[in-house]
Amino acid sequence: MGLFGRRTPPPAAPDVAVTYVETPTGRGAPDEGRTSRLWSDGFGRAATRSLQTLAVVAVLAVFVLALMQLTLVVIPVLIALVLAAAISPLVGWMRRRGLPSLLATWIALLAVVAVLAGILWLVVRAVGAQWGELRDQALDGFDELQTYIQGLPFDITDEQIASFRESATGLLQSDAVGSGAIAGVSQTADFVAGFFIMIVVLFFFLKDGPAIWEFLLRPFEGDRYQRGKRVGDATVRTLGGYIRGTAIIAAVDAIGIGVGLAIVGVPLVIPLSVLVFLLAFIPLVGATLAGILAALVALVAVGPVEALIVVAIVVVVNQLEGDLLQPIVMGRSLRLHPLVILFALTAGTVLAGITGAVLAVPIAASLWRAVQVWDGPDLPARFARKKRPETV
Repeated sequence: MGLFGRRTPPPAAPDVAVTYVETPTGRGAPDEGRTSRLWSDGFGRAATRSLQTLAVVAVLAVFVLALMQLTLVVIPVLIALVLAAAISPLVGWMRRRGLPSLLATWIALLAVVAVLAGILWLVVRAVGAQWGELRDQALDGFDELQTYIQGLPFDITDEQIASFRESATGLLQSDAVGSGAIAGVSQTADFVAGFFIMIVVLFFFLKDGPAIWEFLLRPFEGDRYQRGKRVGDATVRTLGGYIRGTAIIAAVDAIGIGVGLAIVGVPLVIPLSVLVFLLAFIPLVGATLAGILAALVALVAVGPVEALIVVAIVVVVNQLEGDLLQPIVMGRSLRLHPLVILFALTAGTVLAGITGAVLAVPIAASLWRAVQVWDGPDLPARFARKKRPETV
């Protein structure tokens, strides 16, 4: 009848008396079930599900807000987890060759620190050596750009260009830059603290990762324990495979684009190549951003023709990487629809900036892989199973 329908009671027999039932709160009438029936129809079930959904969303919102207040700890731990998943095969290989666990952990950890320090040193050295040249070429490029602008169909006067230059100069000399510098110092301190936290956590993940996971699984027994083991193994394999595959593809992209930039004569080849390598860890948009930045540097430094050549080089390298290298290297490490990747990328960027953009997709892939092994090695969770033949 619906939530607001009028229910007509059936005619009562003339000689049948109404019987009341004693309850802890008093005598209950026969129509007390009307309230429960209101929650059992379509509207009632929808209301129940809505309340449950609101409760879950509220809990998730509180959890996310708590994590955002602890980013100085959460982000380094997540980075350490991702790096540990990628490096753990190396540590396991050294242990199987007879090296003590502690020594194998220290070798892997020092190798990671050495690689990071080497990349930072190359970038700083290259920028310091070529900054003066790039500055002079940028000034010449700005004058050439002004000449091109004056030849456009619409009018942009010299006064407008001069006003723009004065505005930029005033912005650089304003108090906002000073406050930004102070904020930069604070962010640098947070970065150093987070880096040391990440190194310490990474050391213990590499050394005692399986033991830590076994400790977390102590409350579970039987099927739940086996499920925890499957989820842990699948998560580590997915994270490790994604990071190692992306690193290989990023290195190929950086070398290919770097060689092309050197041939064209673009300055700051090493910093731009490192930037290409780092941006390759951001799916979908990373390669595009790297190409835009490389083309802008080429436009300012050497000219528009060379900038177009750089764009062509970036497009060719990315096309070869997407069609040939990625299917071979990545395999099935990242089994997510591009729309899911875009949503995860957007959410990660909103919550944690560039770090969230890098970590969001591998975490999403790991969660989906955990769902795929929830009820068995090849048996997904019930909601993710195919209920019927899906033909589209």
